[in-house]
Amino acid sequence: MSKLPTPINYTIRRTEPSDAEAYHRIFSCPNVIRGTLQLPYPSVELWRKRLAEPPDGTFNLSACVDNEIVGQLGLYTFPHQPRRKHIGQIGMAIHDDWQGKGVGSALMAAAINLADNWLNLSRLELEVYTDNEPAIALYKKFGFITEGTLVRFGYRDGQYVDVYAMARLK
Repeated sequence: MSKLPTPINYTIRRTEPSDAEAYHRIFSCPNVIRGTLQLPYPSVELWRKRLAEPPDGTFNLSACVDNEIVGQLGLYTFPHQPRRKHIGQIGMAIHDDWQGKGVGSALMAAAINLADNWLNLSRLELEVYTDNEPAIALYKKFGFITEGTLVRFGYRDGQYVDVYAMARLK
């Protein structure tokens, strides 16, 4: 009889500026760069600046295993735009070695808890490349629906690619 793998318990915490090197490692992964709008070859200094001086209304979360950051999620709100205060935008990245192991689910659950129970957000939105089937499945699992396709949204691997605009309404 084979044993089922032991589920991994991820610790989700607020990201600190001192996490810049871990973010640099995540955003240096080929699959991460391919699945985001980030450019390859980020510098640690870029991440130091982003994490030390986030815009108002930014909530950066890190997923950790034994104090190692294996994934990140940014929840961006609009505190200075009265007509969009009810909205949060999500962007996330999981280290290539940890994709498909539940990190995204742990981060999404934490972000939805924050949005629903603490920030009073009634709409969460995101964009995802139309060929990123694992991410699309994750978002659907958490109640996101596809609202439309944005054609030639980003430039990747020498060509323009489409994204789905997805949202979750509370």
